Amino acid sequence: MRPDGILPLETATRRFLSSLDQPSRILVAISGGSDSTGLLIALFDALKAEPASAISLCAATVDHALRPQSADEARDVAALCRSLDIPHVIKVWRGAKPKAGIMAAARDARYALLAEAATEFGADIIVTGHTLDDQRETFAMRGQRSALNMTGIADAMLFDRRVWIARPLLSSLRADIRAMLELRGIGWSDDPSNEDTRYERVRTRQALAGEGISVAEIEAMTASRMALDEAAAGWVDAHVDVHAGMLARVGVAGLSGDRAVLGHGLARLAAVIGGQAFALGAEQIGAVLDFLAAGRLGRMTAGRVVFDLRRDGLYLARETRGLLPLTVGAGERGVWDGRFVVANRSDIEVTVAAAGDALAAKASAETEAAASADAAVGHQAPNSRSLIPVLVTGIQRAQVLGHKRVSHGADAPLLDSCDKHRNEGGEEAVAETVREERGTERAGARPAAMPAPENLPKSTLARAAAAQPRILAADPSADLAGKIEVVPYFALFDRFLTRLDVKFAASLAAAFGTRPYPKPPLGLIDGKTI
Repeated sequence: MRPDGILPLETATRRFLSSLDQPSRILVAISGGSDSTGLLIALFDALKAEPASAISLCAATVDHALRPQSADEARDVAALCRSLDIPHVIKVWRGAKPKAGIMAAARDARYALLAEAATEFGADIIVTGHTLDDQRETFAMRGQRSALNMTGIADAMLFDRRVWIARPLLSSLRADIRAMLELRGIGWSDDPSNEDTRYERVRTRQALAGEGISVAEIEAMTASRMALDEAAAGWVDAHVDVHAGMLARVGVAGLSGDRAVLGHGLARLAAVIGGQAFALGAEQIGAVLDFLAAGRLGRMTAGRVVFDLRRDGLYLARETRGLLPLTVGAGERGVWDGRFVVANRSDIEVTVAAAGDALAAKASAETEAAASADAAVGHQAPNSRSLIPVLVTGIQRAQVLGHKRVSHGADAPLLDSCDKHRNEGGEEAVAETVREERGTERAGARPAAMPAPENLPKSTLARAAAAQPRILAADPSADLAGKIEVVPYFALFDRFLTRLDVKFAASLAAAFGTRPYPKPPLGLIDGKTI
């Protein structure tokens, strides 16, 4: 390591390989650019020097089909891999491309295709060639927007709950990589978009001119961010209960304490409840924290979530507006409202709608009427229904997780989403409850168990129930028993989960009782256990 913390390419590569659980199969994502080509060569050289290693390489190139030259560039990469005897595959992003948000769409498609290649090759981990230059650009761009809790590119990321992606060269320079390739006589291709000043990253790169934040500053910020994430994970473990219908409650004792930890935790819990891919921004979460600090019972809405402050804590539920229906074709799957994955294993099309939606409510009324008629004549007519009962799977029911009891009982009855059941009490009652819970904690006992479903605020339960999914069949005579699967989905974490958020996401998965996130195939990163 150089005095400035920058790692030579060979050192960074060896450090990464030593961190892997062995045996391992690495999929190198190689575009043909200098960074990814240099990563492939460095890994190849390091493993060639250790012929007894249980680590092997394979490679994949994603052709985004956005430029005429991309197919030839992919074939050049394939030729390089053949010369090194490294298995390689080209994956093409097919279909229509969006006119807006093309970079984000390309990124999502790229990782999906890489994950597909990893499955085909039996790879344990994917690696990309992001460098310190990319990291500095990211910090510079994000620093222009906010200086609070700023983070850069994570050194590891879980994609789609399936495969971990690592970035071994985040402390190495692009100039060093290119110098190595030139010395070896290995060429690379330059994407013209890397010089297109219409893109913010290109403008930032030109402004930085190879300078930027130091490795030491990056490491300090990363350590601070991970400490905050760990503290927020502990907050979830101690204070957050989850009930049926994605209804979360934060106990009164969990509403005081460090503002940064509370804000970090609430911003991410709200994103999951609201089906959002991003945590609440500084302005939004600041307004929520100010609302809680005032101590007055009531409600406010932010990020599609109703924050309902009551005597026994803060309840979070999806607001009942903006719940759009989703059509899921036969044999397809889709994400409804950013909160549930719906897999349709039938041979007909179905529609996912909110339980409080007029269409679903009408179907529910028809179902209940038909059930009453069936009961009156002593038989059932399962094929007469147009509303398919939803069984949300992937949630452990009525189990003790840690010290919390997670209850996922039957669906609450649908009530009007307007709050007709006001809790009594005021600021004095809230303060007294806080004193009671803190006294219990000081005495060495756990806070009181979360309320039983029948003791939960009725209007809050109704709001959560109204935002639950209901499945409507296109053919009311179809038998869909066991063919529709609905599983909770965390939009904030289930597609892209960075190592910076792993502990909080793990605590949240435990609170909801969903399956845990897979651990990275890494024993150590920078000498620290993962």
